[in-house]
Amino acid sequence: MADEALSAGVVARRLGIAVTTLRTWHQRYGLGPSEHVPGRHRRYTPADLIRLETMRRLTANGVAPAEAARWAVQAPDAALPGPAPRTEGRGARDGGGGATIPVGRSGPAARGLARAAMRLDSNAINEVIDRAIRTGGVVVTWDTLLRPVLAGLGERHAATAALIEVEHLVSRCVSEAFAAVVRAHAPNGPPRILLSCADEEQHSLPLEALGAALAEAGIAHRLLGARVPVRALLGAVHRTGPAAVVLWSQTRSTADPTQLTALLAGPRRPLLVFAAGPGWRADSLPAGVVRPANLAEALSLAAAVRDSLDQSAAG
Repeated sequence: MADEALSAGVVARRLGIAVTTLRTWHQRYGLGPSEHVPGRHRRYTPADLIRLETMRRLTANGVAPAEAARWAVQAPDAALPGPAPRTEGRGARDGGGGATIPVGRSGPAARGLARAAMRLDSNAINEVIDRAIRTGGVVVTWDTLLRPVLAGLGERHAATAALIEVEHLVSRCVSEAFAAVVRAHAPNGPPRILLSCADEEQHSLPLEALGAALAEAGIAHRLLGARVPVRALLGAVHRTGPAAVVLWSQTRSTADPTQLTALLAGPRRPLLVFAAGPGWRADSLPAGVVRPANLAEALSLAAAVRDSLDQSAAG
């Protein structure tokens, strides 16, 4: 093993990160070199490199460093046959005792949804989601049930490259549930809110959640969906004249602020432009753009726009 061990400098170059980052991960999360020869600096083994590569990949995809480190510690085991790491109280194990979906401190509904997802049981998934929406509404369902499970699926996939089929099935069930909410409420009046993903942004579920929450609150909207080019978005704004536009970006790579600038400079500028999603950097947003912190805040701002228009019409 000594011949395979690597110095911090070599590991940093292989991973494309700074040596200081390696030291931080070692000090904060215990992801340090495991081989120690008396009288010499500690060296990174191949197993250490696997953990660090997992840590780098997860943090690059937006996973919090502490959570990424937890998965990184499990990464070598996840690649080998045998039972999965024990995560009782933090995840949901599938029926065969294999991989788990971490759901943190979420309640029994989230754990039940995660177990149904691992079984690919679409009927059970639909039942859990529908029950949650009926009892708590869209916002509560999104924050306490769906987001933890979807985030856990994303983390698990990033760590193991597995569960794509599970993620696709859950996403389809969530989309269908939100579409049913929109159909059930069908607010009257012209749509006042336009929902769109940024150019090349493929993650549309959060926008679908907002659309369902708007419908539940009696606010009509249009949802353009994923990967909307700027020209197409401006065309939709020009034809429909929405009071507010919500532009969603999940990742930094799709959060180009020139898209927001184009909305503000258009001939039919909306009253309010939202930069929604974790992709946007607050310090890069043009003046006049609002960045809601979560689904509840986005819904509240949209309701304020609706109320302002209603008051103007009444006056």
